[in-house]
Amino acid sequence: MGGIDPLTHYFLLGLAFFGSVAAYVTVSRMFAPPPEDDKNDLSKLANREMGTSSAFSGLNPNGGLVERLDLYLLRTFHLDVKLEELHMLLGRPAKPSALDILHLKEFFALLFGGIAAFVTGYWPLLGFGAIGFLVPDSLMNARIRARQADIMRNFPTTVDLMALTIEAGLDYMSAIERILKNVRTGQRTELEKELEKMINEVQLGYSRRDALTRLALRTGISEIRSFVGLIIQSDELGTSLVELLRNYAADMRFRRLNRAEKLAAQASTKMLIPLFIFIFPTVFILMLAPMMKSLIQGGLGF
Repeated sequence: MGGIDPLTHYFLLGLAFFGSVAAYVTVSRMFAPPPEDDKNDLSKLANREMGTSSAFSGLNPNGGLVERLDLYLLRTFHLDVKLEELHMLLGRPAKPSALDILHLKEFFALLFGGIAAFVTGYWPLLGFGAIGFLVPDSLMNARIRARQADIMRNFPTTVDLMALTIEAGLDYMSAIERILKNVRTGQRTELEKELEKMINEVQLGYSRRDALTRLALRTGISEIRSFVGLIIQSDELGTSLVELLRNYAADMRFRRLNRAEKLAAQASTKMLIPLFIFIFPTVFILMLAPMMKSLIQGGLGF
């Protein structure tokens, strides 16, 4: 049994050395007490969104292992802003909170890394935990896309109703309030819930411009950002909002129709994939199986 060559030996020694240093730094940073005056303390983070506090301000740097791990990941990878943005685009539900999303990422990282290492018996495959750490992002982004699609499904109709109500003599905030009054609280869509939050913010003392800007931030939809810019511009210049809203709603419907036609045109091409994978092989088997059976059992027959 021959030994390893010197180059491989020194490479493995160097790899073990740097791995040990990395492990030591990680553990020491996780368990080291924070400095007395830490300007980067997450409990003192500036508000990410106007009027809201950090979702991680309750984490105790001197708490348990889980809290120390949370703080270490947040500070090392700067996840606080990203997780708060995800939570905001989800509509700020009670569950999952931004901290719940972080715990979900930690769980999937441990699950993926542990399974890979246990099945193969090769413990460096714990690094597969990095893939699991990214899985909750995909799950949350899917929920965000579904929520945004629900918002856009009702948006053109709401804009038309706003134009009709404004034409009757109300301003745009009163028009939104009138629209919301005609919808029961339990039956409101995601768009109507966001509009209700905007009305409540104005009643709490926020300026209309700030409330509209926060609406665009919470949805993350380019069409709503354009809609907010349209209203702000009309408010500043004093132009008529009715025709602008009607033209904007018509333009959104036209773009939605074009998008539907484009998807319909792509459907025939996309159908080729299951056709070649599932249907054609089955047809060939049904057509050629009797011929192959006869060939194997009795030859060609002539």
